Amino acid sequence: MTDLNLIPLMEAVVSYIDEGVFIADHKGNVLYQNPAAGQLLGSPDAPITKLRDIADFNLQRALIKAAIDAGEFDATGRPTGQFVQFEQKVKTEDGFRFLEFYSGLVDDGKSEKRLRLILIRDRTEQRRLEAVFSPGAEDFSTNDPRMLEILNRIHQVAPTQASVLLQGESGSGKTQVARMIHQLSDRAHQPFIEVNCAAIPESLIESELFGHVKGSFTSATSNRAGRFQAASGGTLFLDEISEIPIHLQAKLLKAVQEQRFEMVGADESVEVDVRFISASNRNLLEQVNNNDFRADLYYRLAVIPLTIPNLRDRPGDIPVLINHFCGRMKKRGYENNQIECSKDAMKLMLNYPWPGNVRELENAVEHGIICAQGKSVGPDSLPQHIQDYSQKPLPSVHELQQHANEDQQRDEIEQALEETNGNKARAAELLGIDRTTLWRRIQKFGLNTDSVH
Repeated sequence: MTDLNLIPLMEAVVSYIDEGVFIADHKGNVLYQNPAAGQLLGSPDAPITKLRDIADFNLQRALIKAAIDAGEFDATGRPTGQFVQFEQKVKTEDGFRFLEFYSGLVDDGKSEKRLRLILIRDRTEQRRLEAVFSPGAEDFSTNDPRMLEILNRIHQVAPTQASVLLQGESGSGKTQVARMIHQLSDRAHQPFIEVNCAAIPESLIESELFGHVKGSFTSATSNRAGRFQAASGGTLFLDEISEIPIHLQAKLLKAVQEQRFEMVGADESVEVDVRFISASNRNLLEQVNNNDFRADLYYRLAVIPLTIPNLRDRPGDIPVLINHFCGRMKKRGYENNQIECSKDAMKLMLNYPWPGNVRELENAVEHGIICAQGKSVGPDSLPQHIQDYSQKPLPSVHELQQHANEDQQRDEIEQALEETNGNKARAAELLGIDRTTLWRRIQKFGLNTDSVH
């Protein structure tokens, strides 16, 4: 592969080092590539012939930017060719890597054309450790590539004032992410106010968010500031944002956009300085499409949308989180702080689907520690429903076929209702069944009949 006259001993040394090495001519033709370079870039079996084919980014642009940042330009404004350094996140077949590039021009001793030398070091593990152990990440343990990607994005987003929308199932860690964003922001020493919109009665939520003045309603015996005022200067985290009544969403939109609003019963506006983070276990975009959530409010809140993956979709995190929670239990004073999880118990937890996500796993770990036999958490130490799940028989072919037929029926009913604009009589006729049968199936599948005429 090489036209370069390397000393055999030197070439042997370079072939066995962990750092990737590329040598290319002035036209960008690769003259030499050691095995580590292909491994780091995720293409060990496909030698790179042109520098422009290195990974999925523009190498020349990255080198020019690195030269600008380092001030390495001559009087004519061209890069001097001195060695510069930059870091790049590169996609590979098994996820992504953080690679550090160190590059410059060197003389080959034979011609006036200098050669470009590129050294590549893998910084992935270092960046992962920095992400996991950075300020605000004490309660955030992960080894999953998608979660690490989210951690990296959090570090990018946190210093800004952009609104962030977190979506994912209950218990997946949205609150921890919101706290981390606040702790990594320049508002970290200001208030972080959490509001669970689902826990506040609809009749009180406006007063709870925006406050009220004396006499604005029967029980308003004095002026009371709301959560917006309490969060001023800091961050307001609105959890379960989808539960905000549609008639209040216009007022919330104005408050988010203008940083001003009127307290309940007041005529004068109140000004605040609030950074917004919201969360929902529902798909808000679907809520928008169903006219259950205002589109303008959604796009104002979702400047930076982040979706937290479910625990069942990242089983590699289960052992990591178990160790994390065991450490937390130790700090809380549990006597059995040296216990270990047996292989059989770990197998049960890896196979369990965790509908309650990380929150349910933490409860299971605490249950296991309390009920441990000696110094070991065995299957019998785990919650009963986790034990029972492993004993469930696999579904038969008949059951699988039945579920498939039911899914098909559900899809056909939904499509018929949509085509008939919710008219049940016409939908039943379209499906070739009577209206009573249609109604029974609607009830069986739990379909939303709010729009059915």
